[in-house]
Amino acid sequence: MLRYRERVLPASRHGEIIRLVRSSGLVSVEALAANLGVSRSTIRRDLQSLDADGMLRRVRGGAGSVPDDDPVPFREVAEVGADDKEQVAHRAAELVADGEVVLIDIGTTTARLARLLRGRRITVITSSLAVVDELRDDPAVELLVLGGILRRNYLSLVGMLTEQALREVRAHRLFLGTSGIRRDGQVMDTTLVEVPVKRAMIACAEQTLVLADRAKFPGTGLLPVCGPEDVDVIVTNEGADPATLAACARAGTEIVLA
Repeated sequence: MLRYRERVLPASRHGEIIRLVRSSGLVSVEALAANLGVSRSTIRRDLQSLDADGMLRRVRGGAGSVPDDDPVPFREVAEVGADDKEQVAHRAAELVADGEVVLIDIGTTTARLARLLRGRRITVITSSLAVVDELRDDPAVELLVLGGILRRNYLSLVGMLTEQALREVRAHRLFLGTSGIRRDGQVMDTTLVEVPVKRAMIACAEQTLVLADRAKFPGTGLLPVCGPEDVDVIVTNEGADPATLAACARAGTEIVLA
């Protein structure tokens, strides 16, 4: 049974390790192994992988947290580049067909997309409370809310429960948010605890569409979420950096301009 758990739950285990390290500051290998019900050698491999990704820092006998570049409050972010975000959201909404199952990531542009999907006969899956606020009273939309730990500053749900729930669902389309897209096409994010959730979303969607206004080309972030080869479509504005868009197109990503 132990080997079965170690084999099939690495993504959720990684999310729980990050949560424990962030909440305690410093956690031993022994404590993590006991808490998660896996061997110490498995935890050591997990810590090596998470350290390489920048999610935590390995120390002798355990792991410590790294500073998290937590974003400014959601409402403040929503006002930055509002017109560009609205254009991107409108163009993205045109790509959704009735009857589809749509997975919507956190973000200020994705929240605008949710508002534009009101009245549509679709199913929406989300970890964003901003998306829930837009759709919770709409009888046309079937709304599935992923569980998890609440990040109040950015109105999102993260952690092991969120990732476990994502393994149980399938979506026709994922609308993914990002802090920026690098010149080589890497999709980035600034918040460590969101990255495992975004990766789990990509894994359960048939098509991944990144919503990124032109200010995010080229962009930055603490950690890569995925490469351009994992993105089917980027929806952005006229005026986005052409070199970055070209790198994405070379990887097979379709560019849709608002």
